[in-house]
Amino acid sequence: MRRFLMRHLISGEELDRGALEALLDRAVELKSARAAGIGHRSLQGRSVALVFERPSTRTRVSFEVGVAELGGTPIVLRGKEMQLSRGESPGDTARVLSRWVAAIAIRSGSDRVVEELAKNATVPVINALTPAHHPCQALADLMTLRERFGSLQGLRIVYVGDGNNVARSLVILGAMAGAEVVVASPVGYELNDDRAAAELSDPFKAAVGADCLYADVWVSMGDEETSEQRRRDLRPYQVNRELLAAASDRAVVLHCLPAHPGEEITAELLYGERSAVWDQAENRLHAQKALLELLCA
Repeated sequence: MRRFLMRHLISGEELDRGALEALLDRAVELKSARAAGIGHRSLQGRSVALVFERPSTRTRVSFEVGVAELGGTPIVLRGKEMQLSRGESPGDTARVLSRWVAAIAIRSGSDRVVEELAKNATVPVINALTPAHHPCQALADLMTLRERFGSLQGLRIVYVGDGNNVARSLVILGAMAGAEVVVASPVGYELNDDRAAAELSDPFKAAVGADCLYADVWVSMGDEETSEQRRRDLRPYQVNRELLAAASDRAVVLHCLPAHPGEEITAELLYGERSAVWDQAENRLHAQKALLELLCA
């Protein structure tokens, strides 16, 4: 992979199309090498701080495994175990961690915290999820779609549901890759991002000709107080057999997980032959290994 002069990955906008394509190429190479039992040690003798202020399954495990498979040592730091939870500034945390580790990946409930961390760190900072962005997820999404279709250019990706951080990152990086990203949300849940190919209130109109239907949970962390209202508002936006029938005959279904079958997606589609969800989850590992190499190697 060519050297790219990017310090951090916070929103995905730090990449350009060439760097994104190179990253996806490398992710595919790393996946093939792993399947063949071939290892890469680009983080040999180095450590990566993995800061989790919020619960995590796929992000935490894929980063821990990825750092280890690249020869590094993952240092997992939970929010309540850190001085951040007792008032230490993100800037001071960044200054100290930068003396010890090769990179910092952080999953936070605050975009401001991640931005301040990046501003003061002298090592790369990776946004592993904030309320506004989830770029690592989008990298795995694009890798999965490229595996299925051979190219991302001109693909119609339709995200259905709440216009949230996952939708925003998919719009940013999908558009960069040459895909057409459409977001279908009810009134009050719109993404409102000019980079989306279209934002529609009718999910069936959005689904016409789609190569991919993308679902996400209706109630994310922090939305629990309004959960019943959200379920009522988002019910017409379920990814189901009827919606898939409006899409292309070759369309696949994606979901960033965790899923709630019977809510945002039916079990029939989540576990069916048109689902690419489990490849998508696996690809978090390979895309993040490529990202770590891009930033640190």
